Amino acid sequence: MKLTDLQTTEERLNLLEKTAEKFADRAQEYDEKGAFPFANFVELKAIHYPALTVPKKYGGLAISLVEMLKMQETIAKYDGSTALSIGWHMGITKHLGEAGAWEEATYEAFAKDVVETGALLNNAATEPATGSPTRGGKPETFAKATTDGWIINGRKSFTTLSPILDYFVVSASIDGTEKVGNFLVRRGLDGVSVAETWDSIAMKATGSHDLVLENVKLKKEDLVQYITPGDKAAQGWLLHIPACYLGIAKAAQTYAVDFATTYSPSSIKGTISGFPAVRQKIGEMELRILESSAFLYTVAKKWDENDEETRQSMKPELGAVKLSIVNNALETVDLAMRIVGARSLSAKCPLQRYYRDVRAGLHNPPMDDMTIMALAANSIEKLT
Repeated sequence: MKLTDLQTTEERLNLLEKTAEKFADRAQEYDEKGAFPFANFVELKAIHYPALTVPKKYGGLAISLVEMLKMQETIAKYDGSTALSIGWHMGITKHLGEAGAWEEATYEAFAKDVVETGALLNNAATEPATGSPTRGGKPETFAKATTDGWIINGRKSFTTLSPILDYFVVSASIDGTEKVGNFLVRRGLDGVSVAETWDSIAMKATGSHDLVLENVKLKKEDLVQYITPGDKAAQGWLLHIPACYLGIAKAAQTYAVDFATTYSPSSIKGTISGFPAVRQKIGEMELRILESSAFLYTVAKKWDENDEETRQSMKPELGAVKLSIVNNALETVDLAMRIVGARSLSAKCPLQRYYRDVRAGLHNPPMDDMTIMALAANSIEKLT
């Protein structure tokens, strides 16, 4: 059964849930080994998950932002690393198809590859010297024009999905100019390699290694877009990030509530769920989950239902969603660990993995300080 053959969101979510349930059984092993979850992606490709955000005219389903986020949240309940990883492909594919940012022939060829083979794409923008690309640093990766194309050299860090990507969208300064462009780099080209540098204790199974480019020859049309570093329009697709951390928070909540309603030490009658202190923490977790869910899907629905002008006014809201949900997720996992107690620090307990994984959200874009400054500016502007 393929997701692209199903008619309703509910049917698609049910099939995805059945597929993703198996990810939970593997997540512990992948985390312990810092290994990439190839098996998860084989199964996601088998149900045609990567094609869901491809436009209908190229064979995809062009699902709404709300549906994409529900699916991403579903995957994250079972494996946060897999959800965050595939979320980049899903969101970027959706954005490029809707915005028409590339020449149509280039996007069409890519889209058909996704539909037919499950090909995967991600941006490669971060560099050690420039830090987060959202802060506007000019890339040290350089592309030099040749008579028939480009030669590109550089190194990109945090290239999530690098073990399995078919396409890298690489930001590079254009030699001899002040311009910066995005270049479409295919995995099989000479000079393209991945250095296995990812040693983070959070999101260990995302394969976010370094992409190394050594005299890679590209065609003229592989310059797919000129960009201005740090000058980002409102991008609803980036809500895949908070959707992932909401899914992890829900997994932590489920684990803690199940523990509280089944754990009965010999010193008491019933389970610890009867203790006021435990019930307080369960209630606080539920409050944070409800707040996060409402905020995420209200803003996503607004994005789906409005025109481009309205969408471009939503940048502060989009940032606020990410900030709020990630911080709520941090608090939710902390509360879950307090309920479970010292057992939550066992290497065998998934809560310690959830705790490490949600910390990664603080370092996904947009950054909290930038969001707060944007909210302040928005508030002042409305009153002046």
